[in-house]
Amino acid sequence: MLTLKYYQDKIEAGCDEAGRGCLAGPVFAAAVILPEDFSNEMLNDSKQLSEKKRDELRMIIEREALAWAVASVNNNEIDKINILNASIEGMHRALAQLSITPEHILIDGNRFKPYRNIEHHCIVKGDGKYMAIAAASILAKTHRDKYMKKLHEEYPVYDWNSNKGYPTKKHREGILLHGVTPYHRQSFTLLDPQLKLDFDH
Repeated sequence: MLTLKYYQDKIEAGCDEAGRGCLAGPVFAAAVILPEDFSNEMLNDSKQLSEKKRDELRMIIEREALAWAVASVNNNEIDKINILNASIEGMHRALAQLSITPEHILIDGNRFKPYRNIEHHCIVKGDGKYMAIAAASILAKTHRDKYMKKLHEEYPVYDWNSNKGYPTKKHREGILLHGVTPYHRQSFTLLDPQLKLDFDH
């Protein structure tokens, strides 16, 4: 079972992002404030859960959280400010949308920029340690997956309904055969040189 809080006596928001390593689409970030008595044995890092479990937990979190918000930073913004800054900006946008202002912020990872002078702690692999971060990871991931499935209807050749924009072989092949879309991150290495060699032979 994950730990509920870092500080027992403070209103605490957990933050995480999804889609940082993708070649296409926005990075999504979420912020979640859970109630003092929240408990859920299923809750874990979103990457450890099946899609079905994540969707179930999304409904529970959105229903039971004291406050939650999801925000995104699109691929053009990512190209301008880089993916690390875009991930932090996404978390700031999510925090700004919360209906309750937190007194402390828990961040998944090791990098963050202060938000409104609110104390924060960066926790490496925090989505496997703290409930609020795990909850944020689930919201960020499920909201982003839904968005990428919608984009797949517009551009089916990249297999985004299966890979959600990650650099899979099928996605890279799609880029090689059909070029890029307005949703691709131009600042990323979109083509795998090895794949190009395979196609040339």
